[in-house]
Amino acid sequence: MTDHPQQPSTVRVFIALAPPDHAKDELADALQPAYEKYPHLRWNRIEDWHITLAFLGELPVTAVPVLRPVLAQLAASRPPLNLGLNGGGHFDQRLLWSGIQGELEGLHLLADDVRNLVRTCGVTFQERPLRPHLTLARARRNEQADIPSAAAGLADFAGRPWQAERLHLVGSNIGRGPGAIRYRDIAAWRFGGRT
Repeated sequence: MTDHPQQPSTVRVFIALAPPDHAKDELADALQPAYEKYPHLRWNRIEDWHITLAFLGELPVTAVPVLRPVLAQLAASRPPLNLGLNGGGHFDQRLLWSGIQGELEGLHLLADDVRNLVRTCGVTFQERPLRPHLTLARARRNEQADIPSAAAGLADFAGRPWQAERLHLVGSNIGRGPGAIRYRDIAAWRFGGRT
């Protein structure tokens, strides 16, 4: 008889949009001076860049199958949003971000609908006001002074517009040990009904 690793009973989940590769490449090029000047910051992996619509936190794994059909139906009913990455800023000198431009009213409406659907599924979560951004890096306590400087380096950045084509249900390992934060798509659905 072999022992199987025990599957976690909870998963840390959020619902998000992700920029396409060309938009991420543009921003990564603009970040090169900051990467070189502030290598000690905890930089998010480019493949993990996303725009959070609803952060659900730690959920029982049994909640995930309940969310899939309603999120798929929502994505099917919506056209893609036209967005762009623009400038930079920071929260509390701890978190560096790039801003979002484009169809922001549509982005807020989508986030409201996502959050309402999640609540109708019986999932409770701590609601935070939507502040559309893409998280780039975090600072440890003794590195906080570097974040505003890195943000200032992005002041003139304006990426080309792009379409957010999929709604993503994402799991993360944040808070699970000392390693780097990793995200993985649990599921993703094309807007307009294409899977």
